[in-house]
Amino acid sequence: MVLALPCPRVRPTSRRIVTYAVKEMFATLQGEGAQSGRASVFCRFAGCNLWSGREADRAAAQCRFCDTDFVGTDGQGGGRFADATALADAIAALWPGGPGGYVVFTGGEPLLQLDDALLDAIHARGLIAAVETNGTIAAPAAVDWVCVSPKAGTVLVQRSGAELKLVFPQPELMPERFEGTGFAHYFLQPMDGPDRAANTAAAVAYCLAHPRWRLSVQMHKMIGIA
Repeated sequence: MVLALPCPRVRPTSRRIVTYAVKEMFATLQGEGAQSGRASVFCRFAGCNLWSGREADRAAAQCRFCDTDFVGTDGQGGGRFADATALADAIAALWPGGPGGYVVFTGGEPLLQLDDALLDAIHARGLIAAVETNGTIAAPAAVDWVCVSPKAGTVLVQRSGAELKLVFPQPELMPERFEGTGFAHYFLQPMDGPDRAANTAAAVAYCLAHPRWRLSVQMHKMIGIA
């Protein structure tokens, strides 16, 4: 007779292993919004919840005007990082030194990956953590600077933060929709593309008529930096 032996019980690991997928990382100047002109390290995560990033899917995407490549991990400084320590070390190595180290987590949608473990590791290295998000996912409380750029047809979950930066115009998402939100700064950023001049004129006119809103221009494109 063959006895069936009980299977050994496997104890769950106490540490969750996370792989962060990063499209690219680089040092530059922040080109938009309230922090425009500030020396920064950009960490662009791969992936988004509003568009696959592939042109074949653009027409059916919730966000159709994105001009950023966030597909894959093949960009400058990109790759897969096994844990928060590895990624934070790579980010810190890009900061030239001195106080005020400022890290911008962007995408795609960075809040699909940015978590407390990475934020703790960033802060442990004396760096400031900012995020640029579409606002459909709540930001961790430890983020130091939250910039929300909402998109038409989505539910705004993150309704407060340092700045709201609305790409303008979006006929289905006019600035009046954001009455009652709790941001320190409100920006209109003219939509890029063939109608940029007209969109800029419209944004200027709106800001003049509604002084709560300020104009944000993409300085990095004007001076030719990343």
